[in-house]
Amino acid sequence: MKRALVILIAWFLAPGGVATCQPRPVAGDSLDAWIGQMIMVGFRGCVLEADDPILSQIRDLDLGGVVLFDYDVPLRSPVRNIESPGQVRRLVRTLQSAARTPLLVAIDQEGGRIARLKPSRGFPATRSEAYLGALDNEDSTRTNARLIATTLRALGINVNFAPVLDLALNPDNPVIARLERSYGRDPGLVTRHGRWTVEEFHGAGVASAVKHFPGHGSSREDSHVGLPDVTAYWSPVELNPFAALISEDLPDMVMIAHLFNRKWDAIHPATLSRAVVTGMLRDSLGFGGVVVTDDLQMKAIRGSYDLAETVKLAVLAGADILLFANNSIYDPAVAEKTFRIVKDLVGRGIISRERVMASYNRIMRLKERLKRGWDHVPE
Repeated sequence: MKRALVILIAWFLAPGGVATCQPRPVAGDSLDAWIGQMIMVGFRGCVLEADDPILSQIRDLDLGGVVLFDYDVPLRSPVRNIESPGQVRRLVRTLQSAARTPLLVAIDQEGGRIARLKPSRGFPATRSEAYLGALDNEDSTRTNARLIATTLRALGINVNFAPVLDLALNPDNPVIARLERSYGRDPGLVTRHGRWTVEEFHGAGVASAVKHFPGHGSSREDSHVGLPDVTAYWSPVELNPFAALISEDLPDMVMIAHLFNRKWDAIHPATLSRAVVTGMLRDSLGFGGVVVTDDLQMKAIRGSYDLAETVKLAVLAGADILLFANNSIYDPAVAEKTFRIVKDLVGRGIISRERVMASYNRIMRLKERLKRGWDHVPE
């Protein structure tokens, strides 16, 4: 880990070249399928009819994944996708039945206040990362993580956007510390609890997406409403938990934060920055798994970039999965639009087929690992 951090600090002081990726050929698969697998979207509905738009998109685009929510923000409605355990199991089966390639079905079930599966709807209560970090007891953290993972497994949900590896460096951070989403400010403590959590997820066959790289804990603003500039606040120590877990080959996925730091990239936020996604995460830290963006419809991105530019920059940066939660704004056609944008960019030579295939291969390797861990979707 120390060697990784030395390399990373050298990169941080003098950003340099980017390694090229040599994806393995995938016989019999088409560009359309590769692109479809790179798209993950949110949708509305607790029960889906056969002609529901999300099922059509899964079938027609070979969509790679979906994300579930309990609350519909644009509608200010407490009902979105989640009503009860039995209903969620049926919903996931309906979604998977439409897919040629098994879906990544994702959720934010961090614990505590950030839990889409709430006790009021019949799901078990969970502890926040802040509570567990303050307790600093391995058995307590593992028990909590195991409860989350086995709950997800029983529902057919195979990806958890957790754990949060951000350091609580700013106690007034509106989206991390004040929501009790960080284990604490000490990188060693955050690393320990992150490791225990990911290991328990894996024990239940659930993929982890650690977040928010390169570290959201020192920010002063909320990326849901604007783009936080952390140039004056961010510290390289915020990378330590990510570097440690990556060196142990633990994270299945890494989620990129909507943050701006002119020391990383003088123009683009982290999510859309090749210097961050490929330079820092892939080349310096050696992460070979799936990179997922944070929600690309959040105001931090949407306020400065249109959809076409967002998609282009995210793919060129090195993102594998383009996440559109459809819960800041709602665009039922965002998957089709994104598909057409990527295909057009490939057709014009702005994005290479090899670049798309590299993401497809990483996604499929993850899905193959999940398939080996799941004998069947629970009834």
